[in-house]
Amino acid sequence: MRHVIALDVGGTGIKAALVGADGTLLHEARRATGRERGPEAVVETILGFAAELRGYGLERYGEPAAAAGVAVPGIVDAANGIAVYSANLGWRDVPMRTLLSERLDGVPVALGHDVRTGGLAEGRIGAGNGADRFFFVPLGTGIAGAIGIDGAIEAGAHGYAGEIGHIVVRPGGRECGCGQRGCLERYAGAGAVSEAWAAASGDPKADAADCAKAVESGDPRAAEVWQEAVDALADGLVTALTLLDPRTLIIGGGLAEAGETLFTPLRAAVEERVTFQKLPAVVPAALGDTAGCLGAGLLAWDLLSLDSEVSA
Repeated sequence: MRHVIALDVGGTGIKAALVGADGTLLHEARRATGRERGPEAVVETILGFAAELRGYGLERYGEPAAAAGVAVPGIVDAANGIAVYSANLGWRDVPMRTLLSERLDGVPVALGHDVRTGGLAEGRIGAGNGADRFFFVPLGTGIAGAIGIDGAIEAGAHGYAGEIGHIVVRPGGRECGCGQRGCLERYAGAGAVSEAWAAASGDPKADAADCAKAVESGDPRAAEVWQEAVDALADGLVTALTLLDPRTLIIGGGLAEAGETLFTPLRAAVEERVTFQKLPAVVPAALGDTAGCLGAGLLAWDLLSLDSEVSA
């Protein structure tokens, strides 16, 4: 059975899969990233994991993977296959495409940014399926975004398109790691909500999920923290929809797991801020934490399609 290798590399774990031509996950596996061992060890873990998947595919399906796709965090030069920089993983200018292709006996390899790769999957086979224009925003520790146009993801001139987390929504506000003050992710990211709820509740171990539960139980302190995050997120999203005019806003990540505790006030907050803009559908992501793997698989299949077109 023809298949490709897909890898989704995160700060703490690597999700991997063998993906069939129809997007089916034929085999899934996970492994710790091991970032405490340093960037070189992380790269070797990725390469070794990919080689194991190749061996499994050869044994199980009678042929090696036809290609591979890998999604990585940080700054990515997808065109040249270079993982430029990741603060979480500590690497700089890793020629990931070349290294993986060499380890996998020369098969073609596609490299993508983790959020844009997840957005590709959500747009084609997830919550954005059928939408010609969408914006995918996963709410994690930080916040990024993926701009979907006709089944593809717009990376921008330098690979930075969609960085909604660094739109300033509270001028002069909290310091952000990017060097600005008042960035969206400092108010609506899971890390920011966790920090605010830990302070408000007096429990240093409390996190964003605990805050959502407290909102559901009627805690007014939690409601205040949650609404601050929702208002900031709505401000950022309305800026994005003013610029992009998407048909669908897809919200994913850890905070989206709160379900209607997030989506009911968020839809209301977005709607009350819209004036002349067309209100898009605001929907939860559909693929969960498999989006990155599925997207990496799509990148690999796209690469094979492109190679076929070129050779034809």
